[in-house]
Amino acid sequence: MSQYQTFYGEVSDATWHKAQQIKLLICDVDGVFSDGRIYMGNDGEELKAFHTRDGYGVKALLSSNIQVAVITGRQSNIVERRMTALGITHIYQGIDDKLVPFRRLLETYQLTPEQVAYIGDDMVDLPVMQQVGLGVCVADGHPAVKQQADFVTSINGGYGAVRELADLLLLSQNLLQQAHGMSV
Repeated sequence: MSQYQTFYGEVSDATWHKAQQIKLLICDVDGVFSDGRIYMGNDGEELKAFHTRDGYGVKALLSSNIQVAVITGRQSNIVERRMTALGITHIYQGIDDKLVPFRRLLETYQLTPEQVAYIGDDMVDLPVMQQVGLGVCVADGHPAVKQQADFVTSINGGYGAVRELADLLLLSQNLLQQAHGMSV
């Protein structure tokens, strides 16, 4: 039994200790920040829903000097606008090989892979998840990804899973009380 308790349940010792090392969180978008569904209108407009809890978590991380980046396979103006509004400056879209921007981010922030967490939901996320210090899958992610993750959120993608991970990182690093988020 673990001695580490979060708002969402117990966390293993190994996960807690990995979370204490994280200086950069990299997120997939579809299935993580959104529920994975894409709404298409008759005129070709594309809609996605984002949860304000995730926005709060991103803002809290950034205010605590934990950087946040996005790497996604799809290209979308909606994603650019949402992530920019949250203060995320490293937004990689239309990416087939997520390891390329992952390596670039390591160089940019001068970090080791052990100082990085990655949250995803599907097979395309595994190459980066297997390289980082803390690989995370959302609760409704693909079963094969959940099996290989260090941690699986209790919340589904698009419904606050990023916030759950943000809270874990902040709690493990004793930063939650002074973190300043905002529901945007």
